Amino acid sequence: MAVSRLMPRVLFPVFLSVALAMATGPVAAARGRLIHLHFFMHDITGGPGQTAVQVVKGPGPAHPAMPGSHFGDTTVIDDALTEGAGASSRLVGRAQGTYMLASLSEPALVVSMTVVLTAGAYNGSTVAVAGRDDVSASVRELAVVGGTGAFRRATGHVLWRTARMESRDHMVLELDVYATVPGASPAPPPRAGVARQVA
Repeated sequence: MAVSRLMPRVLFPVFLSVALAMATGPVAAARGRLIHLHFFMHDITGGPGQTAVQVVKGPGPAHPAMPGSHFGDTTVIDDALTEGAGASSRLVGRAQGTYMLASLSEPALVVSMTVVLTAGAYNGSTVAVAGRDDVSASVRELAVVGGTGAFRRATGHVLWRTARMESRDHMVLELDVYATVPGASPAPPPRAGVARQVA
């Protein structure tokens, strides 16, 4: 009986030592570092400089919240990413992928795209983004689901806002990308306006 009562006291320091080792050892290093990217995305659905083209006219019913649209409408994009909100601002990359009208009642799109960085500290790297874009919400959150180069095995999220409408066919979106990457590889120095290493 005495031995069984002493066991919790004996095991507690062992468990505490293991927990501390995990918090300060390789597990902590594997948490990685957070990189913040900020830019504007120009989605142009018609006219000169068009970057978004509907490739599937949805066979579903007309959408009650989006006149002229149908459930299943699918658009492919190659949208410019710029440092500032203006179309003439410095180009820092492209957003390439698709979005599909995937709700029967809400103005919600399912987005799957790759952010291709062409300027700044992360030139040549990509970030994979996927998620739901409810265009009626002021801020939408999508997921970072991977990447290449400096963003290999990245996880995180994107805060996505409609910044302004340049015209009926030109929507400007503001994107804040928060990507956590494994901490083993050294981080390139961030450059103002494009990338910020947070931690």
